[in-house]
Amino acid sequence: MAKQMTGAEMVVEALKDQGVDTVFGYPGGAVLPIYDALFHQNSVRHVLVRHEQGAGHAAEGYARSTGKVGVLLVTSGPGATNAVTALTDALLDSIPLVCITGQVPTHLIGSDAFQECDTTGITRSCTKHNYLVRNVADLPRILHEAFYVASHGRPGPVLVDIPKDVQFAAGTYTGPSNVQHKTYQPRVKGDIEKIRQLVEMMKVAKKPVFYTGGGVINAGPKASMLLRELVGLTNFPITSTLMGLGAYPASGKNWLGMLGMHGTYEANHAMHDCDLMICVGARFDDRITGRLDAFSPRSRKAHIDIDPSSINKVVKVDLGIIGDCAYVLEDMVRLWRSSAAQADKAALAQWWGQIDGWRQKKSLAYGPSKTTIKPQHAIRRLYELTKNRKTFITTEVGQHQMWAAQHYGFEEPNRWMTSGGLGTMGYGLPAAIGVQMAHPEALVVDIAGEASILMNMQEMSTALQYRLPVKVFILNNSYMGMVRQWQELLHGGRYSESYSEALPDFVKLAEAYGGHGIRCSDPNDLDAAIQEMIDSPKAVIFDCVVDKQENCFPMIPSGKAHNEMILADLSDDAGIELGSVIDERGKLLV
Repeated sequence: MAKQMTGAEMVVEALKDQGVDTVFGYPGGAVLPIYDALFHQNSVRHVLVRHEQGAGHAAEGYARSTGKVGVLLVTSGPGATNAVTALTDALLDSIPLVCITGQVPTHLIGSDAFQECDTTGITRSCTKHNYLVRNVADLPRILHEAFYVASHGRPGPVLVDIPKDVQFAAGTYTGPSNVQHKTYQPRVKGDIEKIRQLVEMMKVAKKPVFYTGGGVINAGPKASMLLRELVGLTNFPITSTLMGLGAYPASGKNWLGMLGMHGTYEANHAMHDCDLMICVGARFDDRITGRLDAFSPRSRKAHIDIDPSSINKVVKVDLGIIGDCAYVLEDMVRLWRSSAAQADKAALAQWWGQIDGWRQKKSLAYGPSKTTIKPQHAIRRLYELTKNRKTFITTEVGQHQMWAAQHYGFEEPNRWMTSGGLGTMGYGLPAAIGVQMAHPEALVVDIAGEASILMNMQEMSTALQYRLPVKVFILNNSYMGMVRQWQELLHGGRYSESYSEALPDFVKLAEAYGGHGIRCSDPNDLDAAIQEMIDSPKAVIFDCVVDKQENCFPMIPSGKAHNEMILADLSDDAGIELGSVIDERGKLLV
């Protein structure tokens, strides 16, 4: 129904019509009319962050944990530029966001006015689409289109830049009725003949593997259910990228663990030696493939993706199927069942025997310690103490992120929020705030490093203001851990600027914000300290002091093939075993 209202009121009305209940933002002069409109209603909650980057990551956490579009609202100039990192993060990880920015009045655009910047120009390369609204008559359509574009096809961030005079102007608002973008109409149903061809390839495969990614998560709970059903029907092994964890349960018997630079030995070797690779909702990222000319050289490859530009973009495949993972998996399950298809059981038994041999390497093993907390042990204890409750995990970026992916078992989709493509330090705390706003009854833990957490530590104020009991679990090794590891292994142990000096007392810092601080350095006290963190009704900063020298293995060194892995040396007298070896001077040996 058409209504007369100002542009600012249209923004709020559109949010309501799109089912938005939470907006993350920070006010400023160019966006104050919208904030005034928010003040006069009670349907949409506004969460005041302490930095616009935090608004973007909080919206990401909200979106990824709910499957809905996340929304942030920031002012012009520095407000918009501060959000660029989060927008880029969302673009690379395919997260649906709508970012509404204020802009100087239209007659001042291009005049270098106060807090003016070319927001659409700056964000053109880090958004899925963006708009500059010059006429209030266009605003309702653009707002509804923005949500459509953000959430349809391959999800991503969309920015709507609204000049201040357009916010004040009066016009006619119309609701979202059959909203579509004129030129953007992504295909969701896969080509049935190609799907039939893939099923035939699966029937004759001797060494198949499912390689899955974040696209399965983005396709909704149905896609994860269908993936599990298909794995059960075929008995094929399955692995996943960092972004796809939880689509298939970590406790499943066909699970090989995560693949890639810090993936398991069995996952990477299965990918290398397979004869049929079925890629579902992943994009052949460089952290997965290693050296491209040595990536799975003897396999036929099928790629299922909703983004046509992803097919053959990095790796040339034998069969490309464009479509939403849920629709394509549904057709695959139906065709497999209706044709009474059977995998080559004898060949598959041999394949599993080979995989079990790789599993015997126990590539995620680590040396125990009675006096020092090993970071892997800390993650495993956190998992054991939280696995029986509704728990969401976010992370910062670094060694702690990889240890979390390796050692925390994800059984369900949408419970794991991390920065994969961009690798954004400072992502985890604001993302945890977004998750906690969406799931107030759940336990939300940000697994952090002592360096990463300082990137957006100011968001503890947001957590305390809104009484959000987020838990920050810091693996404190006094280094930028992943930087130190690369310097040790690849740069001769020259630790250039990687030591975390002048760290705050994290317990006192938590208390200064009004939260609860915990420090633990003794393995014998770890379980009790984690339980204290879980039971606290407040936001918590947990300073878990871990082994300073522990490295994250397995590891594929930069420039090596994906089956050339370094494993941890757990013996007293042996060098690093298997694949590539690095001596004490950092020289790469083959």
